[in-house]
Amino acid sequence: MSEQENNVSPIKRALRAIEDLQAKVNQLEYAKREPIAIIGMGCRFPGADNPEAFWQLLRNGVDAITEVPADRWDLEKFYDPDPDAPGKVCTRKGGFLTQVDGFNPEFFGISAREAASIDPQQRLLLEVGWEALENATLASEHLYNSSTGVFIGIYLNDYSKVMSSVGDSTQIDAFSAIGNSLSVAAGRLSYILGLKGPSMAIDTSCSSSLVSVHLACQSLRLGECNLALAGGVGLNLVPDTSIALSKSHMLNPNGRCQTFDAAANGFVKGEGCGVVVLKRLKDALADGDNILALIRGSAVNHNGRSSSLIAPNGMSQQATIRQALENSGVDSAQIDYVEVQGTGTSVGEPIEVAALGAIFGKNRPQDQPLVIGSVKTNIGHLEPASGIASLIKVVLALQHGEIPPHLHFQHPNPNIKWDEFRLKVPTERMPWTVGAKSRLAGVNTFGFSGTNAHLILEEAPSDFRLPILDFKLGDSGQNIPKSKIQNPKYIERPLHLLALSAKTDEALIQLAERYEKHLAANPDLALGDICFSANSGRSHFQHRLSVVASSSAELYEKLAAFRAGQEVAGLFKGKVAGSPKIAFIFTGLSYQHLGMGRKLYETQPTFRAALDHCDQILRPYLEQPLLETIFSQSPPASPALFCLEYALFQLWKSWGIQPTTVMGNDVGEFVAACVAGVFSLEDALKLVASQVDEFKQIAREVTYSQPQIPVVSHLTGEIATPEYWCEQVRKPVNAASVNIIAQQGYEIFVEIGSDRLSKNEKVSLPSLHPEKEDWQQLLESLGTLYVHGAKVDWLAFDLDYPRQRLQLPTYPWQRKRHWFGANRNGQKKVESVSPNKSLNNADFKQLVKQLEMTAELSQAELNLLPRLLELLEKQHQQTKTEEETNITLQQLSLKSLTREDIQAWLVNQIAQELGVKPDEINIRLPFDSYGLDSVLAIAIASTGKQFLGLDMSPLLLVHYPTIESLSQHLAKEVEASESETFEI
Repeated sequence: MSEQENNVSPIKRALRAIEDLQAKVNQLEYAKREPIAIIGMGCRFPGADNPEAFWQLLRNGVDAITEVPADRWDLEKFYDPDPDAPGKVCTRKGGFLTQVDGFNPEFFGISAREAASIDPQQRLLLEVGWEALENATLASEHLYNSSTGVFIGIYLNDYSKVMSSVGDSTQIDAFSAIGNSLSVAAGRLSYILGLKGPSMAIDTSCSSSLVSVHLACQSLRLGECNLALAGGVGLNLVPDTSIALSKSHMLNPNGRCQTFDAAANGFVKGEGCGVVVLKRLKDALADGDNILALIRGSAVNHNGRSSSLIAPNGMSQQATIRQALENSGVDSAQIDYVEVQGTGTSVGEPIEVAALGAIFGKNRPQDQPLVIGSVKTNIGHLEPASGIASLIKVVLALQHGEIPPHLHFQHPNPNIKWDEFRLKVPTERMPWTVGAKSRLAGVNTFGFSGTNAHLILEEAPSDFRLPILDFKLGDSGQNIPKSKIQNPKYIERPLHLLALSAKTDEALIQLAERYEKHLAANPDLALGDICFSANSGRSHFQHRLSVVASSSAELYEKLAAFRAGQEVAGLFKGKVAGSPKIAFIFTGLSYQHLGMGRKLYETQPTFRAALDHCDQILRPYLEQPLLETIFSQSPPASPALFCLEYALFQLWKSWGIQPTTVMGNDVGEFVAACVAGVFSLEDALKLVASQVDEFKQIAREVTYSQPQIPVVSHLTGEIATPEYWCEQVRKPVNAASVNIIAQQGYEIFVEIGSDRLSKNEKVSLPSLHPEKEDWQQLLESLGTLYVHGAKVDWLAFDLDYPRQRLQLPTYPWQRKRHWFGANRNGQKKVESVSPNKSLNNADFKQLVKQLEMTAELSQAELNLLPRLLELLEKQHQQTKTEEETNITLQQLSLKSLTREDIQAWLVNQIAQELGVKPDEINIRLPFDSYGLDSVLAIAIASTGKQFLGLDMSPLLLVHYPTIESLSQHLAKEVEASESETFEI
């Protein structure tokens, strides 16, 4: 204990200890109740494929209910208006999605064969989960191996019934069980994205998805995860559940949810998927996330032993609501709106509204009624996804400051005490005005499992831009006149770069079109925010597009021209084959231009900081400070050019662009050596600032080190010696050095300066150009690097500027039909109809006679029989020949198998296992890029043993991850086995 502490009285020390303990208690209490930020959403609901479309549906009062589509079940066969009719459904209506048989498995690394065995609910969840992350501007690679949790409400299992109805057990494969396990719905999303937080499927019937959100919030507050995806999914593929609900008189025969109406007579089924991305509020604020709304608190309970298992319990619902309010620290009178379960059943609805009235009706001013509504009147009852649909509706209403209309409400239900509970149902769009206080809402749900859930939502805080680096003249750039800087605290660059990518060229074109339409619909969005959100908030694939623009209008015009197939200046497109080898070429004094780098100094803090640092080092060696002459001399002196190139290097480096080799011309070689670590910046500047007569002495005083980046030098000898540099200042440039780099396989030359030194067939990218503005040339070169596969640190690219994350268009899925009962190429499975033995003449006559007796064939059809039977016989003989050939091949010596034979076999076998055509297989791509997993690896290894006569472990596909490398290995194994056989 210090002397000062000894002088403090025991009472004061005790008081301090109490204060410290109280602070810790307060922290723990806050952690238990910390608001959870909703930072992203994705949805696929009837009539709406994304949150923006969903809001338009809601605010326009659209009823998305339709007749049962023909691809679900035979409506005429199963429909009967009598709910008690055996095996029938009492309604023709429902809320349905389109194209539920379509999927883009290649995007997720899933094979076509596996895709057909995966429940469409799981496939839909993958798409919507990805869209929710893009909506939150979170690139998936940034989440890999993170403690991100996945909580999904799901309980329908219709696809397994679809598979059973096919009646062909031979089509059941190793993927069928996994693909139809409800637990795998959450697990597959975690697996695909590489997420290591809690992952679980939740089934509490109709409250499943809201319970999932509650559990996700709890997990975040407990620190089990730092990010969470929560939601629900449900699809109605067969009529079984609808038949059961008809028998329970829960379905409304008129096919509508008439919530709160006197004519309410049950609900109509719907389907869909919704996912929200959640983060603790303090983390969301620190990360500059786009906060859509806050979850202040939530609660879950069960009815216990009530009147029946499936009947709602008003007292239990009241208890849930009270607990949610307590957990939120919110008074019931502060709640403006409640999104109710509102299934429209004669039993449940009055009970739910009475529970709401008992809590929210008290202490409520007469002129501030509680507004209630239900999204089920728009899209039906989505069962496991109903709670998340309600939550997303409320979030959208909070964002837009408007409560959308509640449909099908004409005559209030007389069993509800409207005046006593001070309730209001909005039958048209209603402004959500609250004055100075925040908008607050509740979301209520319950299920026939007896589980109730309630959430309290609050509108987002008003300002949550990314933290920025303040620009102040006193900190740096003090020699730039104030007139050059319009805003001394915040300076924006004049141009921006948009980077888009996709997994196919078609998807890239569609993505560009989506951005074009988004720009047209939202012309006031800040271009810097658009580019930042797209560049840093999306994964980057091999098909790439980059566009340089100064305004949203210019970006729109360039995207439109690209889609029209026109040549566009400042737009670059390419397909990435791998990580490019990049060489940095530091140019010399020739061809430099007046004012080079001035605009960068005025608008780019990293570049400015590097120049300022050089200026401070050089002051003892220069008559005039560097910053007074650097932009006014032409050509610049050696120290000025060194500093410009050094600052450019630091800028490229801050953006993640780093060379694998460097080279320089005259003074540029000093920069190259400096950045490679041959000598320090201080020593390098002393060298370039010295005169020739003193250079040798200074060179001997410098501390040299071996380069950390390979340096291609112009001279022979050791570069980390004073002798090399004394020789360097006397000898001219050896232009052959550039050609040496090109011969070493370097594909891209980034010129640090503006001297076009690298005259070769490779990609040559100057940092600056005498005929272009600084930012124009720099961003064109960065855009070209991007489309050639360079990995850009997009967060760092915009680190020096204030940015806000925006919700932008999501990935355009390239869906194809993948359904059980279709073969691997998407066609119906055709069983062999070849006879087991050849037909002789007597057999033929007997067959024709039997067909004539059926009287089901016309004479013209009978006349075709000889030709048809001839073709069948030919097919039988061909099949027999192939089987005999296969036997013969197996009996042949393995000596006849070449690497090309093995490679061809692998291509055909893998294509067959994956359900694709052989010409779609690239022998140089890794197996996992096709969606080849352990199950398929085992199958290929098994058939390989039969074909090659070798013990082939599935692990070989890990050690030799391409067809090319595996076939080479197997060819050597075959050759070795032949040698052993010969020796025996």
